[in-house]
Amino acid sequence: MTQDELKKQVAQEAIKYIKNVPVVGVGTGSTVNFFIEMLADHKADIEGAVSSSEATTQRLKNIGISVLDLNSVGDIEVYVDGADEVDPRKKLIKGGGLTREKIIAAASRKFVCIADETKCVDVLGKFPLPIEVIPMARSYVAREMVKMGGQPVWREDYYTDNGNEILDVHNLEILDPVAMEKTINNIVGVVTVGIFAMRDADVVLIGKGDRVEVME
Repeated sequence: MTQDELKKQVAQEAIKYIKNVPVVGVGTGSTVNFFIEMLADHKADIEGAVSSSEATTQRLKNIGISVLDLNSVGDIEVYVDGADEVDPRKKLIKGGGLTREKIIAAASRKFVCIADETKCVDVLGKFPLPIEVIPMARSYVAREMVKMGGQPVWREDYYTDNGNEILDVHNLEILDPVAMEKTINNIVGVVTVGIFAMRDADVVLIGKGDRVEVME
């Protein structure tokens, strides 16, 4: 199966988790885009969705799904999102909507992560770790990441939906994701880091072609 076919496979599996769920949290990324396409067939069954990015908001609106403000809905029953890396303990690296993704994940009772088998790693860090930073703090945070052994690269001419900038940090081996998430989040000027370890996935669906592996 191609990578796109694997993404469609797990997106289809994720649909099972949103049955009888009035408000769905929807993440950002290529795998989630397939989930959104499939969500169109179920829009009559849901009241609306909470979106993690402007791009996702537009896709949801394009298929006729109401996009709701998180402040108006309270806790979300199920949040579906992808990942750039998944380790065996369901800890993730993500770099799409980042801060908004983290907020929705924190406000959700169940976080369902969908990914294909190419995203599975033994240790997080092969994928560059994204850090959302306040623009004036970019160089300072970059210097702090060098002290931690990383090689930060500024994602030039890119701004998040919150108007912030992104540093992509290469060459990190993240042996203790929870500790590193806390350490980086505590650097002044960091909005959030793309490690999802303190609030990790409750369920990870991995597309493997012959089957979907479920990690719980």
